[in-house]
Amino acid sequence: MTLTPALIRSTHAAIAPDTVRTPLVRAARLSMQLGFDLYLKLENLQHTNAFKARGALAKLLTLDANQRAAGVIACSAGNHAQGVAYHATRLGIPSVIVMPEGTPFNKVKRTGDFGAEVVLHGTGFDESVAFTLDLAEKRGLTFIHPFDDPVVAAGQGSVALEMLEQNPALDVIVVPVGGGGLIAGMATAAKDMKPGIEIVGAQAEYFDAVKAAFDGTSPHTTGTTLAEGIAVRAPSPTNIEIIRNTVDRIDEASEAEIEDAIFDLLSHEKLVAEGAAGAGLAVLKNHAERYAGKQVGLVVCGGNIDSRMLSTLILRGLVRDGRITRLIFKLDDRPGQLAQIAAIIGEAGANVVEVIHQRMMQSVALKQAELEVVIEARDAGHVEQITDTLREAGFALRIGSEAV
Repeated sequence: MTLTPALIRSTHAAIAPDTVRTPLVRAARLSMQLGFDLYLKLENLQHTNAFKARGALAKLLTLDANQRAAGVIACSAGNHAQGVAYHATRLGIPSVIVMPEGTPFNKVKRTGDFGAEVVLHGTGFDESVAFTLDLAEKRGLTFIHPFDDPVVAAGQGSVALEMLEQNPALDVIVVPVGGGGLIAGMATAAKDMKPGIEIVGAQAEYFDAVKAAFDGTSPHTTGTTLAEGIAVRAPSPTNIEIIRNTVDRIDEASEAEIEDAIFDLLSHEKLVAEGAAGAGLAVLKNHAERYAGKQVGLVVCGGNIDSRMLSTLILRGLVRDGRITRLIFKLDDRPGQLAQIAAIIGEAGANVVEVIHQRMMQSVALKQAELEVVIEARDAGHVEQITDTLREAGFALRIGSEAV
C-alpha cells in the first residue's frame, strides 16, 4: 500500500467517529510577539493527549477477525504506546506494549491503565524493537509500527485535512519530525489540497536524522533531548522519500530553545505541550522574519510531558524571565538587618520565597553572615529596581547568577 491523498481521505473518514476533531486556535499573545498570525492545532487534546492515537486507530481498523483475536504488539516509550493500548482495548483487541527499561513509571502505568500488557526490555527504541518483532512472531501478534507504515502515516496525515478545513487561508504548516510519519502524511494531504502551501519540519538538534537526509549532511543522533517523542535515530526511508518530494524545509532547535518554547506555550497560551511541540514553536521563533504577514499553523502534537520535569521547567523559565531571582548579601552580623531587607522587598511589591541565613561558612568573616533571599518579582526590570533600592540602603549584594 502507498501513502496517497486518497488513502489519507478514506482513512480520515474511517477514524473520524472515534477521534477528536481537535480545535485550531489563533495564539493571540504569541502572534503579537512573533509578528505573524500563529494558529495552533491542539492535538494535545486528542485521546491519550497526542496525535499518535490517529495512526494507531487507523491501523487497528484494517485488521481482519483473526488478527484482532490474536492481538497486536507495539514498541514505544510514550504516545504511540498509549494510542495503541487505548484503541485496542476499546475495540476488544488484546495488546502488548514493549517499552524500554527506564521508561518513566507514569508512562508505564498510563499504558497499563489503558489495558495493555506492558513488557519492559532494552535500553532504547532500536534495541526494544528487535525484541518486539521476535515476540510478535512467537505469539502470533500483529506489529503496529509507530511511523513506518502507510496506513499509520495516513491516519496521522488527517491532521492536515482538518487544519485546512478549519482555516483554508494557512500559508505555512510547521510539523515536528521524528520518524517522519506525521510530516509525510500531512505534507501529502496538504499539498494535494493546497499545492502552494509551505510545509516546514522541526527537529531537535541532537536527533536530526531526517534533516540530515533531507539536506545531504551527516546526522547527529547522540545526547539526550527534551523532545524525546521525536528522538528517532533511524527514520523510515519511505517517509524520507516522501518528505524530499513534498516538504519545503526542515529546521532544528537547540535544547534551550525547545525549553523556552514549552514555557512560552504554557505562560502565554496556557497550553501544556511536550518537547516535540516545543521544537515546532522554537524553529518558528528562530526564523520569525520569514513568516511576517503570513498565517502559520503549528501542530501541538502532544501534551504528555512528565509532571516533575514540567515543574522544573516552569521554575527555570521564571528564573530566565527574572520573575524568580536569588539575591546574595554579605552582612555584618547584627540584629534587624533581615527585617529591613524584607521590608524593602515587600514595599517594592515583590515577594520573599525563601531565606537562607548562613553564619558558619568560612567564606565570610567571623563577625559577618551571608544571606540568600529568593524573591518573586514582576520581571528583570523590577528586580533591578529592587537591587538599586537595597544598595542605596547600604546593603552589599549580588544576584545569584552573577560571578563573585
